[in-house]
Amino acid sequence: MKRRTFLETTLKGSALLATTSLWSCAAFGKQPEAAFIDRILPAPVGGGFRDDKYWIWGSSVIKGEDGKYHMFASRWSKDVGFGAWVTNSEVVRAVADTPVGPYEFQEVVLPVRGKEFFDGMCTHNPRIIKYKDKYLLYHFGTTYNFPQPNKENPKFSSENWNEAWINKRIGLAISDSVFGPWERVDKPVIEPRAGHWDASITSNPAPAVDPKTGKILLMYKSSATPKPPLLLGVCMADSPRGEYKRLSEEPVFRFETPGNDHIDVEDPFIWWAGDKYEAVIKDRSGEICGEEGGGIHVWSKDGIKWHLFDQVKAYSRNVLWDDGTTSHQNHFERPFVLIEDGKPTHLFAAVGSGPEAWKFENTWNMVIPLKH
Repeated sequence: MKRRTFLETTLKGSALLATTSLWSCAAFGKQPEAAFIDRILPAPVGGGFRDDKYWIWGSSVIKGEDGKYHMFASRWSKDVGFGAWVTNSEVVRAVADTPVGPYEFQEVVLPVRGKEFFDGMCTHNPRIIKYKDKYLLYHFGTTYNFPQPNKENPKFSSENWNEAWINKRIGLAISDSVFGPWERVDKPVIEPRAGHWDASITSNPAPAVDPKTGKILLMYKSSATPKPPLLLGVCMADSPRGEYKRLSEEPVFRFETPGNDHIDVEDPFIWWAGDKYEAVIKDRSGEICGEEGGGIHVWSKDGIKWHLFDQVKAYSRNVLWDDGTTSHQNHFERPFVLIEDGKPTHLFAAVGSGPEAWKFENTWNMVIPLKH
């Protein structure tokens, strides 16, 4: 099915519309601003964060009290395969003088701390924000009851992988300084709900602060089972330690059809744009933006009802570099937008090189400047 036909069919009356708010209002969204994709500039070849000894994945950048740019990212040793992200990842901090980098590794921020903790064996997909005088480091973590893979024993069974995956929960660490120390909250920010659309996990946190109310909106990923579709929900808290209360009983996005449950999205990044929330999100199937693994651009007044921008495509996996060359990225994941003075200034993404999808030789976090 062509993308235009898919969108029109969905908007005209799929039975799924009864349980979601996005498509019922997507066609009526206003877009006074320039399209997000039109802001994209050539990417610096030497920018971002990489380390040839580690798999690097997912970035979240903030300007610290020292005036430098601090990237919180996921990494795990290449002594184990890329698939060990769910067992071996740890959140680290790297620093650069400018947003484009290159970023230099500084420290492990959220290390292994024991199987008795919900995030004791693995931390992944960080999102850093400033809340009043505190730094809030959201992430997901997991724990499991088998030995962590290592250089001597790098492989583990699919049953073990599934155990680590199903235990994913969103966590929070709090600090007065971007340099730490970090207080790790010992309970998940939000738990799955048996019998609901979010029964499996809570993962991929995307926080934003409404400066008018001081409340924290948190978007998260889950699913009814370990199978597609992946779905996104929203909750809100009056303060960092919660309680984080769901704003809707249903997911805020629902793109799958009776014939295709793989039309879904993940990896949201949201920000407050002065009078509304905006978000860029990965389109896994390409049925929404027209490119598999490309991004969509959406907005919302309340964080519950989301609208597609008229130019829905936010970014492409085809990258123009500042040396004049172009490349098609094997993957373009975990989009993050640096916001300065209320304006998007840089787009970050986890990318990789290799012979085919998920068969990586290297992974790193790249950065693309934006017109602003």
